[in-house]
Amino acid sequence: MGPTRAQFIQYAPAALAVVPLVVGPWSALAAAAAGAGAWAVNVSAPVLRSLIGCGLTATGCGIAAHEVLAAGGNPLITLGLAVPAGAAALAHHRNIVGHTPALVPAGAGAGGGLTSQEQLITAWWKEFISGPTQTEDRKLIQAGANLEHLALEADDDHVSFTGIITLPQGQQVRVRAADIAAVYQIPVSQVDLGDPKHYAPNALPVTVQLKVPAAQPQIAAGTPTTPEEVWAAYVAVPEGAMPGTTLTVTRYDGPLDWEGIATRDRRAIGTVNLQDLAGNLNLETIQIALAPGDKPSQMGVRVMREHALMHGTMLSSVVDELSMDSRGYIRAGTYVDGQAALLPLAQPGSGARHLYLVGGSRSGKSGLLEQILLSAHRSGIAVVLASPQAGTIAGASLSAYLGDGLDEAMGALRLAYAMMLDREARYRSPAFPFTDPLVLVVIDEAHMLLSASSPYHLEAKAIVEQLTRRSLKRGIGVVLATQTPLAEDLGNSTVIRSQLLIGGGAVFLRCAKGQGSLVGANAVEGAEGIDLSVIPSQWPGQYAKVADRDMSGLATKAPAAPEDGTFGLGYLLTPGSQAVQFRSLHLDVPPVSLTGGERPVGIEDCDAWRERDAITQAPMVDKRGKNLIGSLTDLLAAAQGAPSSQEPAAYPNPAGLHVVTGPARSGRAPAASDGQELIKPRILELLREQSIPMTAETIARKLGTSAKNIKPRLSELKKRDEVTNENGLWRAA
Repeated sequence: MGPTRAQFIQYAPAALAVVPLVVGPWSALAAAAAGAGAWAVNVSAPVLRSLIGCGLTATGCGIAAHEVLAAGGNPLITLGLAVPAGAAALAHHRNIVGHTPALVPAGAGAGGGLTSQEQLITAWWKEFISGPTQTEDRKLIQAGANLEHLALEADDDHVSFTGIITLPQGQQVRVRAADIAAVYQIPVSQVDLGDPKHYAPNALPVTVQLKVPAAQPQIAAGTPTTPEEVWAAYVAVPEGAMPGTTLTVTRYDGPLDWEGIATRDRRAIGTVNLQDLAGNLNLETIQIALAPGDKPSQMGVRVMREHALMHGTMLSSVVDELSMDSRGYIRAGTYVDGQAALLPLAQPGSGARHLYLVGGSRSGKSGLLEQILLSAHRSGIAVVLASPQAGTIAGASLSAYLGDGLDEAMGALRLAYAMMLDREARYRSPAFPFTDPLVLVVIDEAHMLLSASSPYHLEAKAIVEQLTRRSLKRGIGVVLATQTPLAEDLGNSTVIRSQLLIGGGAVFLRCAKGQGSLVGANAVEGAEGIDLSVIPSQWPGQYAKVADRDMSGLATKAPAAPEDGTFGLGYLLTPGSQAVQFRSLHLDVPPVSLTGGERPVGIEDCDAWRERDAITQAPMVDKRGKNLIGSLTDLLAAAQGAPSSQEPAAYPNPAGLHVVTGPARSGRAPAASDGQELIKPRILELLREQSIPMTAETIARKLGTSAKNIKPRLSELKKRDEVTNENGLWRAA
């Protein structure tokens, strides 16, 4: 590899000063060769002149020295002639100070012709920023914005220049820091423009750091670097997440990819706050997974760079694991360590199990519910499905009874409660397994029934509290799904949450920001410190993937891949354990397609099931929303007195007005005529009789008419102060 330009220019004069003393007259040829070489490498004019002068001086001294030696003269005279040659070399060195060739920026052509840094900086400025010329395919950033008063600072690891961007009087500098950074191909942070408020509009100072020293990580003496050292310094200390523990690393593939076992000497570790642990290790919560072991004094720890569950587990690959095993568990997904994540639906010798499911929109909650419906079907478990938001569960056809819509979902809750009372009457001495099938009461979007704004708040809350308390030993489990873990989603009932967690497992998926914290009033034992809102909606790198646009048309049949989002990623909490990170199965095939076309598992023939049409229409609380019916006999009596699905409802007419009735339609009350005085008394009587707030659509449905006939009448009644409206819910004044 030959010498660089800088080396050639600096060391050629020294060669010219020495070579003539040896080769004599031939040194003229050496000087000529050096000059030709300097011209060939495109040195600047000042440097070329200095080099020629140095060559002539050294050549003359070399010829004279040769003649003296040839004539037999004193060698000391020859040595004296070397002094002018050395002086010429020293003068050349002084002449090239400030003219050291620059490193050509990335993208510069091989024939740029400029070696001086100042000239190169100016050339690039004129080429792309100020002009004076611009071509059709290259637009100048601001024509005429010249760089004046250029000053260069350079050393071994730092090169920068300063100058003033100037324009004729009356014009304003429009060159931006990003423009300059793009020209010299450096980060914008290395360009500093003066504040226009402090300078003239047509003159703006600029400082550009062309080369900055590489930032070297400084590790202070004693600073922890290995996982064991970091653990001892931040986690095991008294204020750490796991005080008094020691870490033994079992696998290490880098600071963001390792596994280990935390041990506390003969003491239980207890519950661990994941948020605190992530803070101690300076990581995101999603990068840490804990795996409780058999010993309470040990806890498995895993730190991940790329999440182990990113590629998911296909539903079709574990079909044989979807049925309930002899312990009452089904396959719900995969833990972060690759083990099967199991969920209990029953407990041998005892009865059914509950499940508490939390997940916001696009978290994978509906997919997990479909998976549970399929597992129940394959395990011979009957399902009563209450879905207040109609049409959201694709596997609803697998249920024995479907309450689709707000009113119908309330009816499904009434039926489930009646089934529990019926079994209590028949099973005086419960024995497992029952001759009747296990039943799962699946309540999707439970907050629509239980929250204080629901028209069925009090009745639904009373029924679900009793179901979660009393139904397990009767072979009836409750699967309750809400969008957040907030108490108001459960009707502010501590009974419901505690009974769900005591009687089974819990699944926590991603929630909206500010609604997923499992601390404070929403704390769940075994899941302390988890914030569901920090679960990302997409994997790292997904935004770059989305940026690659495909304009070939909408792919209507393109299957979703597990990497397309974090659907189903969350935490699984089973009785007596710590919440462990897992991901539900990826629905690569519709769960319904795996049923083989079999009919849904049916509920046994009993009084509650035979009278289901009347039961689902009969409110089970009094007008104050209290005193829930407590026996099957009273419930059937109340159902027989309520409007059935075969007869029109009869409403008193206190005003003595003539009401025109027609044939019953779909089990609803006959439609009234359009006369407003015929509808208003019926609205008032309905609100007073039911004693619960209702939406205008619910009132219209119960009266067998349309909402557009009801809403104007409600407004008129409100003006008379006969009804009130709060958040869209109407009640009698």
